[in-house]
Amino acid sequence: MKNVYTVAQVNAYIKNMFTQDFMLSRIYVKGEVSNCKYHSSGHIYFSLKDESGTLSCVMFAGQRKGLSFPMRDGQRVIVLGSVSVYERAGSYQLYAREILQDGTGRLYEAYEKLKAELEEMGMFAQEYKQPIPFYVRKLGVVTAPTGAAVQDIRNIALRRNPYIQLILYPAQVQGEGAADSIVRGIEALDALNLDVLIVGRGGGSIEDLWAFNEEKVARAIFECRTPVISAVGHETDTTIADFVADLRAPTPSAAAELAVADIREITERMDTYRKRLSQAFEWRIEQYRRRLAELQKRLAQSSPRQQLFERRMRQADLQNRFSQAMKDKLADRKNRLALLAERLHGLSPLLKLQQGYSYTEGQDGRAVTRIDQAAEGEKLKIHVTDGMYTAVVESRTRLKRG
Repeated sequence: MKNVYTVAQVNAYIKNMFTQDFMLSRIYVKGEVSNCKYHSSGHIYFSLKDESGTLSCVMFAGQRKGLSFPMRDGQRVIVLGSVSVYERAGSYQLYAREILQDGTGRLYEAYEKLKAELEEMGMFAQEYKQPIPFYVRKLGVVTAPTGAAVQDIRNIALRRNPYIQLILYPAQVQGEGAADSIVRGIEALDALNLDVLIVGRGGGSIEDLWAFNEEKVARAIFECRTPVISAVGHETDTTIADFVADLRAPTPSAAAELAVADIREITERMDTYRKRLSQAFEWRIEQYRRRLAELQKRLAQSSPRQQLFERRMRQADLQNRFSQAMKDKLADRKNRLALLAERLHGLSPLLKLQQGYSYTEGQDGRAVTRIDQAAEGEKLKIHVTDGMYTAVVESRTRLKRG
């Protein structure tokens, strides 16, 4: 037997064939939803069926942003995805990326095509976006004259700033001729030299909002010299006008808040700036006052009269210090002299003699202080306080120490 393959090999081969088929990598399939199950993991498993067949489908949790409505059995939908083989089961299925309710598929495809073309031409580029002025005095609005959108914009704008000037161009925003009406409104208000334009309408289906997905409206917004805020539909709605506009607002009410600064906040901010400016002036004036006082002090110190006065004071101080130093020196010398005189008086022989002591002198004039300095029969001179004795040594007796 030749060319025998495993089940895995066959399934892999078939999957590769599906992968190489460009049409199957991005395909729109419409049908009726059946066996729809929301798994706890976040995946959605369902089938598409029509009169002649059934196709298994899955939308993984990571692709759930492509589903904007709760899906249930019996709905007619259009699914954008890719067809591939699940090798483990040997079955093929549609891996969904986006799911639309039937009737919008062709519009969505046209929307994606125009979006890609305009983006390639650079009409969405950030460098072409104009900044929205912080304080708007004149605000233009292109929308239907009736409906919640214009009332929301008017109420919020006047509440935030009662002094703002609102100019409405009553445009047709839905149905045949709506795109041309919106373009005329943008061009008319752009010629009035306004601060900001709001272009938009309330929510609706993709068909209701389609005028804001047309190229002529996109080009009118792109070429408008006045900064444009787009405010089309609800927060989840996105149109071509949103990408081209200088700023996208999720709702008409949000557009009014983005365009019109709250005058109460401005007033509070001005009060804060005024207080800061006043404090800064007071601090600066205080600095200048201190600086002036310092300079006046330095000027006074640098004047000849002040220098002469200071030198006289210094001279008097030196004289006083010199005089005091001399007095201190003389007193110190007197004290030292008295101390030396007292010490000298304590060493005086006369003082010793007055205390009962005597001074003995030998024949050679030397002082006799020991027993062996004078021999027997030698004459000695004994000095006392008021005179002198002459004596002869008869005998000598040595004292025993201790």
